[in-house]
Amino acid sequence: MPRLSVNIDHIATLRQARKGVEPEPVAAAVIADLAGADGIIVHLREDRRHIQDRDLRLLRQIVQSKLNLEMAATSEMQRIALEVRPNIVTLVPEKREELTTEGGLDVAARVPFFKEYVDRIQQSGSVVSLFVDPDEKQISASKKTGAAWVELHTGAYANQVSEADKDREFLKITEAAKLAASLGLRVGAGHGLNYGNVERIAKIPEVEELNIGHSIISRAALVGLERAVKEMIDSINTK
Repeated sequence: MPRLSVNIDHIATLRQARKGVEPEPVAAAVIADLAGADGIIVHLREDRRHIQDRDLRLLRQIVQSKLNLEMAATSEMQRIALEVRPNIVTLVPEKREELTTEGGLDVAARVPFFKEYVDRIQQSGSVVSLFVDPDEKQISASKKTGAAWVELHTGAYANQVSEADKDREFLKITEAAKLAASLGLRVGAGHGLNYGNVERIAKIPEVEELNIGHSIISRAALVGLERAVKEMIDSINTK
């Protein structure tokens, strides 16, 4: 079964709503680690709407499992990644007006750019993952960049209502995972996954890691973070 990494961005969202000091994302990371998470994810956005630079630097010192930094492929973010050296850097598309990440990177349109960008980060010791749609062209292009991982965007699957549409999107993810693994890429998946829809994705043999945030933090507001993380692990490990 795949490992679970927990995105704690929305702990910081709640803090930033009052521009105060609580809740503390670092404390949330510790609780998630102790509850059995295999990694902690934060997205340092260019507009700093939730995670702040101090959070990232403290988390690098505190997280005992694995720290995954999501970020846009900009010169500013590359400089920060080279300084902090998280375990994994996940490159994601980013638009200031979006509420959340809306789709995967267009790696195929900028292979030389991403190749140079990825190489510099990986030379510093961080592993790079590219957040892409489950699309053959994007996965093949991702291989050409030298990135070690792809994270398959599961949003289209998660957003479907009818079973037929879910099945269609699930098949795309399954085939994309097979292709990525056949090319030597390690495979993660995430976006929009929750306690009700994660089981099918977790059973795809090639998917090694699931990256989930909003659903876990939403449940944590009602039942507590430790329980929410453990319940997600149970959902993933359902036979």
